[in-house]
Amino acid sequence: MRNLFAFIYRFRAFLVFVLLEALSIYLIVQYNTYQGAAFFNSANRYVGRVLEFQSGVTDYFNLASVNATLANENALLRQELMQFRQKSLADSTSKLDTVMVVPADTTVVDSLRTGPQPFILHAGRVINNSVRRMNNYITLSIGTKDGVLPGMGVIASNGVVGRVKTVSDNYSTVTSLLHSQMLISAKIKKNNTMGTIKWQGGDFQTAILDYIPLHVKMAKGDTVVTSGFNTVFPEGILVGTISSISKEPDKSFYNVKVKLAVDFAQLSFVYVVENTQKAERDTLEQNAGILPNE
Repeated sequence: MRNLFAFIYRFRAFLVFVLLEALSIYLIVQYNTYQGAAFFNSANRYVGRVLEFQSGVTDYFNLASVNATLANENALLRQELMQFRQKSLADSTSKLDTVMVVPADTTVVDSLRTGPQPFILHAGRVINNSVRRMNNYITLSIGTKDGVLPGMGVIASNGVVGRVKTVSDNYSTVTSLLHSQMLISAKIKKNNTMGTIKWQGGDFQTAILDYIPLHVKMAKGDTVVTSGFNTVFPEGILVGTISSISKEPDKSFYNVKVKLAVDFAQLSFVYVVENTQKAERDTLEQNAGILPNE
C-alpha cells in the first residue's frame, strides 16, 4: 500500500494531467454536436473491428461443433436420398402401370419418411487414418453409444470408404478399402456387370475391378458403383471410375483398374451405414446355407 501511495505521489502531476485531458475530451464530445458525432463514429468503427476479431476467434474454436452439426445434417439428407434411390430402383422393377401415390400436401421425401427406413446413417469424425501401409485402418470418434456395430459399412460424401472392424463405447476402427483383404461387391453402372473391388497396394487412389468377362463392353471413364448384393452397402454408392482396361493372354477376365472416388488422404467426416434389415436377411441366408457376398 505504501508503494502505491509513493507511486501516485511521484507521478501526481502526470496523473492530474491525464484526468484533466479526459475531462476535457468528455466535455468537448458531450456538448459539441460535430465533435460528438465524429467521436462516436470512430469509436463504433474500432469497437466493430474488435468485436469482429473476437467473433472470428470464437467461431474458429467452435468449428469442430459446427462441422459435427453439418455432418449430422448431411447424414440425414443422404439417408433420405438413399431411401429415394432404393424406392426408385424398386419401382423400376414393378409393372409399368404401377403408380406410387403421394398425397397432394406431401413431397416424395415426406412419403419416404413415413415408411420403413432400411438404411440409417451415423456421421462420425475421422481421428486417425493411414494410406501408405498394405493394411490400412481408420479410427472414428463414434461408437456403440452412437449406434455403431462391427460389420457396418462406411461411406464418405463421394464414395465407399470401408467397413467397421471393432467398436468401443465412443470410438470405432474401420478396415479401409485400402486393405489387402478388403473386398467390395461392385458393378459397372451402365451395364450392371458384376465384379469385385480389391486394392493391391501402392497407389492409394487406384484399385482393381476383378472378374469382368471378356465379352463385356466398357470404356475408360465408366462409373463403378456398389452392387447392393450384400447387407453392408446400399446399391448405387459410388466406388470410382474405370481408368484403364487391359487383356492378358490365357485369361478369361479383363484387368480393369479403377480410380477411386474417395481421396483417402483427405478424409475428415464419414458416415456409418446401419442396415436395419441386416439381421433378418443374414438369418435367412444362413439358414439357407448361402454364403454372404463380399
